[in-house]
Amino acid sequence: MEPVGDVANPASLDPESLGFMCGIEVHQQLATGKLHSRQPGELHDITIETLPDNWQRYYRKLRSSSGEGGAVDVAARFEARRNRSFVYCQAPNAGLIELDEQPPLPHDDDALDISLTVSGMLNARPAPLLQTMRKTVVDGSNTSGFQRTTLVATDGTLHTEGGPVGIDVLCLEEDSARKLDSELTPNGEVVTWNLDRLGIPLIEIATAPDVKTPDHAKQTSIALGRTLRDTRRVRRGLGSIRQDLNVSIMCGDRVEIKGCQDLEWIPKIIRCEMARQLHFYRLANKLRSSHGLPALSSDRREESPSISGEVEKILPLNLVDVSSQFSSCDAKRVKQGLESKSVMLALPLPGFNGLIGTKEFDTDGAQLPRLGRELAGAAKLAGVAGVYHSDELPAYGIGQEYVDATRDALNGVDAFVLCLAPKWQAELALESVLNRARLAFDRIPQEVRNVVIRKGSPEDGTTTPMRPLPGGARMYPETDIPPLVITKERWKNIMDKLPMTQDERKQRLSEYEISVDQQNQLLSRELDDDFISHSQGLPQKAWATMLLENEGDIGLMALVLAAKEEGHVTREGMVSLLKEFEGQNPSMAQLSSTAENLGLKPADASDLADVVAKVVADRLDFVKERGMGAMGPLMGLVMKECGGAADGKQVSALLREEIMRHV
Repeated sequence: MEPVGDVANPASLDPESLGFMCGIEVHQQLATGKLHSRQPGELHDITIETLPDNWQRYYRKLRSSSGEGGAVDVAARFEARRNRSFVYCQAPNAGLIELDEQPPLPHDDDALDISLTVSGMLNARPAPLLQTMRKTVVDGSNTSGFQRTTLVATDGTLHTEGGPVGIDVLCLEEDSARKLDSELTPNGEVVTWNLDRLGIPLIEIATAPDVKTPDHAKQTSIALGRTLRDTRRVRRGLGSIRQDLNVSIMCGDRVEIKGCQDLEWIPKIIRCEMARQLHFYRLANKLRSSHGLPALSSDRREESPSISGEVEKILPLNLVDVSSQFSSCDAKRVKQGLESKSVMLALPLPGFNGLIGTKEFDTDGAQLPRLGRELAGAAKLAGVAGVYHSDELPAYGIGQEYVDATRDALNGVDAFVLCLAPKWQAELALESVLNRARLAFDRIPQEVRNVVIRKGSPEDGTTTPMRPLPGGARMYPETDIPPLVITKERWKNIMDKLPMTQDERKQRLSEYEISVDQQNQLLSRELDDDFISHSQGLPQKAWATMLLENEGDIGLMALVLAAKEEGHVTREGMVSLLKEFEGQNPSMAQLSSTAENLGLKPADASDLADVVAKVVADRLDFVKERGMGAMGPLMGLVMKECGGAADGKQVSALLREEIMRHV
């Protein structure tokens, strides 16, 4: 049956009727040193503008080579043609291993234990022998051209609100370098990387395609994140966890979407992808019908007759230099490009007039899918800033006369794409555009896509192409790291020490006399173990408040609170004592002596009562006029009279009692 649904209203698309399938990959940084180099895992918050001058820079180019089976991975082959070069900035925690100048060390023990722990929490089966593999990565984010990854466990189960989701694999791998800058040059793109993150351990968890709906995908991501945080041994903060979505509908194909850091956006990103796949299925059949070609099946499991030969005849590679037609164009970008010796090349797309599309929006405010965005995305992968196409012209300072002149140069072809760049780059870009235009006759290509980000957040849930979906030739064994046997004893030790779940921790906290808000905050900030281990003999609410409002040594905080309870320091003086003894291990006598010297010791109860009585007596008319409303102003006066050596709670009680005697 033909798929039903309105592309302009993605929220109305029915996942079940469209044959929706979705799996999730989560990549979580671990709070350890680096996986194969023993360098510290600290990150350096720098930009290209603040890059320290004393950081060494290394210049590299990567080239594709065949894998173990003799084949060159499709993604590697494409990247090699982009003619990119890379600059690697050596952060203080990047050594010879990060620079690919020294063989890697075996796995970091802590990282391996954490990955086995998560495997146990997901009821996954550990691999009896860990064989590290090399996974080809040629975007420059790994100096070696590959990422080391180790399969740790398989066949687990994650429990979510929407039902159980299978865990296909759990891997332990290295994180990549961080991109600092990207510059387009006449000789190709130059990308600058920071090596501080390269080699930090990541747990990668890939679910089975058991996610039922876009909302269930969000629930699954939340459940995965919660499981990882329950270990209390993973990194927290922006960028420490990343979600990738594998999405398809029956008339489309599998696409991997990266950049889904904000969980709230996951349902919208998925719905936009469903609409995109539905749109391009319909476009493919429209193109096929216009050329008398057999229709594409709505079920990708049914093999459709190959039409690649016919499509190549319809869309041959025929690039035409139209630079002379634009020699008098006043558009700033065109003028500057031609003056810098770039050329304007045209690619004819016969029969595509009106099918490339112009910018329109769906009911949720996201850009509707259109072929023009896909063609531009294909061109940008070749390193150009963008392309012009006939459906959007005249625009950008290119008037109708230049559109007509281009059509004349192309012998009247109705549709075309223009690219302004150095000749080699324009040719590569338009060849990529042509390949994507040919694919418009078929299902959407299997590829890796990236969420469009503007100002640090998703723009509207739409995506752009990054690279072809990698194939099996991407993986081959790592010969520098020996296989590691996971013994029954090691696995039993892991299973005997599995961490508490969030629900178990919440139940444990509920037994203490603290508020629900304090419970939630202690859990969220992972302070519940500290709260419980030092709570003996301390007022529980006050101890929770002390932990939540201060940072530093937990033992010192507990001791200062105990000093306050024993009358050695005022409530207001506790923060001063914490600062005074930061990094030290004082005795109670030292705390008491210092508090007295600093004027932080509570006033004698009888003296305090006399101060309160005097303050009230001096302002009796004010007290009779305001009643209990005088509490606030008089509190400040009493505290001032005591020079800070008074407990606010004690002052409040005495002041309330004294005021009530006079009203």
